[in-house]
Formats: sequence, C-alpha cells, structure tokens
Amino acid sequence: MKNTSLMKKIFVTTALALVTYATACAQLMNQAKDMSRGYVDMTATYFFADKLTQFDTTTGEGKVQWARYSLEPRQAFNTNTVVADKLQMKDFPDTGYENDPQFRFKVDFISDRTVRVRMLTSLVAPKEVEEIMLSPQFMKDNPHVTWTCKENEKEIVYTSKQGSLTIQKHPWRITLKDASGKVLTQTWTNDDNWVSQVKLLPFGFKKSGTDNSRMLNPVFSLKTGERIYGCGESPTGLNKAGQKVNLFVTDPQGPETDEMYKPIPFYFSNRGYGVFMHTSAPVTCDFGATYVGATKLFMADEAVDFFFFIGNPAEILNEYTNLVGKTPMPPLWSFGTWMSRITYLSDKDAYGIAKNLRDNRIPADVIHLDTGWFGVDWQCDYKFAEDRFDNPQKMVKDLLDDGFHISLWQLPYFTQHNVFYNELIEKNLVVRNADGSLPYEDACLDFTNPEAVKWYQGHLRNLLDMGVGAIKVDFGEGAPYDGFYHNGRGGLYEHNLYPVRYNKAVWDVTKDVQKDGAVIWARSAWAGSQRYPLHWGGDAANTNEAMLSTLHAGMSFGLSGFPFWSHDIGGFVQSTPEDLYRRWLPFGFLTSHTRSHGAPPTEPWLYNQEFTDYYRANAEMKYALMPYIVEQAKVCTETGLPMVRAMFIEYPDDPVAWMVEDQYLFGKDILVAPIFDAPQDFVDPKNNYNNTDHRPTTGLRHWTRKVYLPGGAWVDYQTGKTYQAGWNDITTDKLEAVILVRKGAVIPTAKVAQSTKDIDWKSVKNVKY
Repeated sequence: MKNTSLMKKIFVTTALALVTYATACAQLMNQAKDMSRGYVDMTATYFFADKLTQFDTTTGEGKVQWARYSLEPRQAFNTNTVVADKLQMKDFPDTGYENDPQFRFKVDFISDRTVRVRMLTSLVAPKEVEEIMLSPQFMKDNPHVTWTCKENEKEIVYTSKQGSLTIQKHPWRITLKDASGKVLTQTWTNDDNWVSQVKLLPFGFKKSGTDNSRMLNPVFSLKTGERIYGCGESPTGLNKAGQKVNLFVTDPQGPETDEMYKPIPFYFSNRGYGVFMHTSAPVTCDFGATYVGATKLFMADEAVDFFFFIGNPAEILNEYTNLVGKTPMPPLWSFGTWMSRITYLSDKDAYGIAKNLRDNRIPADVIHLDTGWFGVDWQCDYKFAEDRFDNPQKMVKDLLDDGFHISLWQLPYFTQHNVFYNELIEKNLVVRNADGSLPYEDACLDFTNPEAVKWYQGHLRNLLDMGVGAIKVDFGEGAPYDGFYHNGRGGLYEHNLYPVRYNKAVWDVTKDVQKDGAVIWARSAWAGSQRYPLHWGGDAANTNEAMLSTLHAGMSFGLSGFPFWSHDIGGFVQSTPEDLYRRWLPFGFLTSHTRSHGAPPTEPWLYNQEFTDYYRANAEMKYALMPYIVEQAKVCTETGLPMVRAMFIEYPDDPVAWMVEDQYLFGKDILVAPIFDAPQDFVDPKNNYNNTDHRPTTGLRHWTRKVYLPGGAWVDYQTGKTYQAGWNDITTDKLEAVILVRKGAVIPTAKVAQSTKDIDWKSVKNVKY
C-alpha cells in the first residue's frame, strides 16, 4: 500500500511538472517569437557556407558550396556542449542529392555606399510576390554603380570611394571595410572558433528534420566597443549590443517591454556600417547576447537578401530610406495639437471639446473621436451613431471652419457581433485558418486580396469625402501567423507585412481624397511603413519609467528610418497624475506630432486653472516654433532623419553622444532633456483611477538635472543663459524640461495662432541664438 501511495504521489508530481512545463513552453497567439530557441536541433541537418566555387566578377554572380554538418553532444566532466561534425550524407539515392550542395550567390552594387548580397539555400528560388518593402521608385529606377574589382587566387575585392567588399574564396567569407581599410564587420567561419573554447555555429542554415524547411543563421563579427542601433520602436536601451531582439510584430500592450508594435529589420553600428534584412519572416537578432564577439541572426527565411551600408548614421539612414522609400511631408495641420480620449460619444462632445479648447486659448488643430462614434462602442461599422450625431456632415464642416480636423478610430478586425462579420466571410475577404476554411475567432481583413482592399477603402472614402481629416489605423499586429492568405502565402511571411499593407490601404484612399496632403495615425509598422506617415507609440503606462521607455521607443524608431512619430502625453492607462503630466508635456509638444489621449479623460481643464495655463504655455511654445518644425520636417523627408533625434546623429564623432539615452535633439538645433525622476510624494496612487480628482500642484516647480551638451555652447530657450559643451547641471524654468538651442542657430518663429490655418507666415521672424 505504501508503494502504491508513493507511486500515486510520483505520478501526480510528474503530471503536474509536465503540465507546468507545457504551459511554460506554450506560445501565445501572435506573441513575439524567439527564432533562436529552435535553431540547435539534433534532428536537423546543418549547412555552413564553405567555399566560392563559381563567380563572374562582371555580373557579380556565382555559387557557394555549403558543407554538410550534424550536431553532436560532447560531454566533459558532467558538462554537455554541442559540437558540429562534418557529415557524410545518408540520403538515398545518392545520385539524387548532393552532400555539399552549391547554391546561387549574387552581389549587386546599388551606390558607392550600398551593397546587396543574395544567397539561396535551394536550387529553387522563392516564389516572387508583389514587392512591398522596397519603394516603387527604387524598384523602377533599379540603380546600380560600378565598383572596381581585383581578383587573386584567394579573394575578390570590390572597391568604391567609400569602402570595399572582400569575398574570400575558402573558407567563404565576406568582409566589409571602410575607405581607410578598417574592418567594419565580416561573416563568421569555423576558422574563427579556434581562439575560443566556445564553438559558434558559423554562417549557415539548417534543414529541419521535421519538414525539410530551411532556417537561416547569418553570423557576423561584433567588435570590442561596438554599439548597435535600430530594429524599430524598441523601448529597451537604445544600444542593442548585449541584447536579444525579436523582430515580430506584436501588441505588447504598451511600450514598456522587449516586444514591439513596430519592429524593423534594420540596424546600424557605431563602427560605420548598417544592415537591412530584406525579409518579412520573423527574425531574432542576438547582438552579442549569447557570445560577446558575434551578431547571430536567426531568420525564419530560406533565402538571404541583405543590403549593407557604409557611412555614419545620417549617411546610412539616407541610403536605407532611398531603398525603402522616403517619408512624404504630412499636412501642416497634423503638426498641431490633437485632443482625444476613449472616447467622445456624440456631436455634443465634439463641439464641447472644441469650445473648451478655444475658450481656454489652447492652440489645437485636431479632435479625435475614438471607439465610441459607432452605434455600439468598439463595433466598427463606419457610420456615426444616428442617436448621438444629429448631422455628422454639418459637425465636420463646422469644426473645420473653426480650425479643427476630425480624426476617426477604426480597426481591421470584426468580431462575431459585428454587422459585417458574415458578409466578409461569404465574400472571402478575410484571412482563413491554416486549413483554408473558417476564419479565426475575429474576422481579419485580408489586405493581400484586392477585393478586400476595395471593400475597405470604399467605407473609408465615404468618411473622407465628408471632410474627415485622418483615420486612426489602430491595431494591425494580430494578423494570424498560422493563417492562409489570398496571395497564396502563409503568416510566416504575411504576419509582419500586414501593417505595411494596412497602412498603405488607408494612406492610398486618404491621399486620393485629400489632394493637399495626407496623414494617417497608425500603431503597427514594418519596413516600408515609413512611406505612410504617421505612427504613434501605443498605450503607455502612467509612470516615470514608461515616460523614459517611450522616449527610448521614439528615438529607436527614428533610428530605423521613420522621421515622424507621436505618443500619448502622460500615458494612457490610468488618469494621469498631474505631476507626471506636467513633466511629460514639454516632451510631447517637442515631438513632431502631439496628442493628449487616455482611457480616463486628460483634457487640461478637468484638472485646475493653473494646470490649464501650464498646458497652454506648452502648446503656445510649439505653435510659435511651427516655422522651425516645418523647416526641419522638410529636411527629414529628404534625408530620412528623424525629428526626435538621438544626439549622435548630429555628433557622430563625440563618444559621449552615443551613450546618452535620456535626452534628444528636436530637429537639428533644439536639445530637449525631459525630467523623468520626481519625488514620489507628488503622486497620489489612490487618485490614479479618479479622472476628476487630480492631486493639485501649486506654484512653479524647478527641477535640476545633468545634461550633456555636444559640440559648442548652447542657450537656454527659457532663460537665455548660455552653457558650454560637456556635462552641466541645468535647472528648468516655467516649462518642466530643459530646452536648449544651439549657439549660433537661427530659429524661425511665428506669432501664436489658435490653429495652424491662422498662422501669419508674414510675421515669421528669425531669432539668432
């Protein structure tokens, strides 16, 4: 009996352990995927790029032989490691397969700074589909330049005035150098393993033993002191060296985790090179996270298509955005104040917000109606609720006459209670599940289907024809990864592309209706989305930490080729504590686009008169700077530079500028250092959920923080005091942020107007600092 009881206990314990393990290993739907977790697989066959067997230097095309390996466990004193052993295939018949296959390898020279490298892992090239990441202009022009070439028995060297690309024949290796001959980065080979006990798997791919699919693992050197930037709207530290970054579009519920609404398969290094991974498959970038000397890219793709760039950050961003497309200039009114909440429910609400803004003399240009303008909250039917909007057309016209554009919320998912649910299924306009039959729980519009795009744009056009100014392109992160799409591809390639297709669908119809300039307000993105501005940072928490991570996200997004960006001032989730709101406001107004938005109301007059006056002062600052903002924004559209700009873009030779991550440049000449840390007694947690009882803050509050000033002297925008380059302790004035102007800069300013349409451009004055 005792043994039986013991066996039962063991059985129950084991069962619980298995359940716990299974739960821990479960992958939630559309959760970011770590592609590195499945790469070490004893059932798979591995192929490492071994030697260049053919190559035509005039066409840049040849073949690489891939050596076949298997992974074997190695034990040493109770320590198990994995080593790669050369493998003689056991495939049958041996006449039908190659032990060490040779596949296509091609190099193209796009400019004197940009090189394209493509490699196949099969004799069959992937099926060509509509190109959506690269810009139509690039595809049309297909630019190429000639690099000089020299070849000897060991290597082939292509050279331009900006640098060189060396192709080593055996072991196969590509090396990127700058014009001085400094190695920027190079691929990892087995020869690089001899100096270390740690044996990395070199540049290669695995063939799965489960389904024979390929998975790439390009590996590059990561040098001492190297810093990596980009990868999209990432809220973790700007420098990605030492991090593992998953490039998979997801809804992280806010910009405070390592997951992203807007991952971008692009990064660059302080050593002077950048990389664009031209893929829509999930990618995990291991930037020295698991081995300090290597960047390991785990890609759920079967072909390499990389663009390499040579230059400083500004030069690389310009080259990269030449490929994926420059961002067009948004309309002037979009740079003004956007007032919003979840949600305004009626025309009475909209008129009331407009009246309060004008009565309180708060400059503003946009009123956003969020999830409640339909008959049923959140149930998108593209119609104003008839019982709450007496005459939507008149409301839109009246507000436009007063200088307010209307923005409307919607999303591309339709629940089973939505009026369009059955129609979308019957017309086959939605993403199907893996077997191609029913949709998932929510019907998700399939933007690879031209008929779905036409249906969708028809509904939006009706609203835009009424005079609606912008459509909020919310969500877009939940396209089924295991779904089946109209263009014949699965979610492996379409999940990450969904935001680009979604952004484009809204942008195209908006641009078609609004001849004077278009803008969208989108949350999700992938490479190519920068052609359809603009994007905002999602649902931030109401904390100091969220404010800092929001800045990190915005700067990282700007370092990924997106000039324009916004965020919810003060955070979204709870009622914003007044202390936090005050410190967030200068940051929000010194961003290209500015919006107050929250789940509880955040309109300033709901706080107190003093706060309303303070809010007005921040808005007036931005409207006075509108000529500078427009001037800088135009430069951004031409160069790919961001408005919220990490300092090292302008000061790449200053090593400290690469390290400071809590201040930024607003355009070229204005430096902003927000106040992130404040005494906790300014915040009353008990009132965080109460949208009418905000903790009052009386009198001016002055904060002092350390600010790093690159280059020469800088002038305090608020006090006129001059500070010299280097570290300075600077105290805020009326606005609770340090705001400085580069000494010698000329800042064009205008008289403050209540709407951008009323700015007197003849009154613009150039102020020299």
